Amino acid sequence: MTMSILVAGATGKTGLHLVRHLLARGAEPTALVREESDTSALPSGVHLRQADLTDLPDDVCAGMDAVVFAAGAGGSSSPEMTDAVDRDGARRLIDLAQQAGVNRFVMLSSVGADQANPTGDLAHYLKAKHVADEHLKRSGLTYAILRPVALTDDGPGGEPVLGEAVDKTASASRADVARLLAEAAVNGRLDGQVQTMQSAEPDGTHRKNQA
Repeated sequence: MTMSILVAGATGKTGLHLVRHLLARGAEPTALVREESDTSALPSGVHLRQADLTDLPDDVCAGMDAVVFAAGAGGSSSPEMTDAVDRDGARRLIDLAQQAGVNRFVMLSSVGADQANPTGDLAHYLKAKHVADEHLKRSGLTYAILRPVALTDDGPGGEPVLGEAVDKTASASRADVARLLAEAAVNGRLDGQVQTMQSAEPDGTHRKNQA
């Protein structure tokens, strides 16, 4: 049976990779988009469902088998918008997925979101992600939480590195992140897991952060 998968953030850099991977796996992705979203880069076969993460309707998850949260307010956003999207929007979507009987919720988080009281330049963002991640773990939904290291636009690599072997100063290509998110959503590869992740070269060696 074809899986219907709602994708928040489908028009973003990672989200565009993600919907292509979902289509390649025989799933039926639905992009959660705002009225003003540019959907021109979405591939054929992606459905649209209009809603704003800051004001989600009660039925936004209706008919979905899985939900992937790959959205974000963006690095230049205000703390208020970060809270509205990455924290409150994510929590609201989780609650609505649970109410709609969604089978699986996959969260794109970030390395560092394991800390309840992070410090540094990204502290506010990481705190918002931490709160959302913890809410998902308590929701009763089958969940997967992926926490990649620094994201890049590099091409796909080999099998991603997960867990304790991850070098937190390394990088993760959006292409690799999207592939793993798609596997988590369709196949349940990461069910019940919270995993850090980095990319690897095709020969299996760890990919370094070139920044």
